[in-house]
Amino acid sequence: MKKYQPKGNVENSANASVYVSSAAIPQLLKAAGDDVSREKILKQMTQLKDFAAPMLLPGIMMTMSADNYNIFHKIQIMRFDGKRWVAQGKPVGE
Repeated sequence: MKKYQPKGNVENSANASVYVSSAAIPQLLKAAGDDVSREKILKQMTQLKDFAAPMLLPGIMMTMSADNYNIFHKIQIMRFDGKRWVAQGKPVGE
């Protein structure tokens, strides 16, 4: 963030969310090939499966389908120990 968004607030979680979502764009464009129409990009998005974007916790993947646009199907339960967030068990969900 210091290089590309120096005025950004590093404590704002939206920055990480945008970074993670943006990481899938090259994957989608590569899969779309020369046809970068809206329809083709949407088709590639709905075929995204188990994409491990940077900054995601181990076991959390991005998956989307034509009947479910929710990109995350697992969550990681965390507990704050007074100093940092600590993962509790394995990711849970579908």
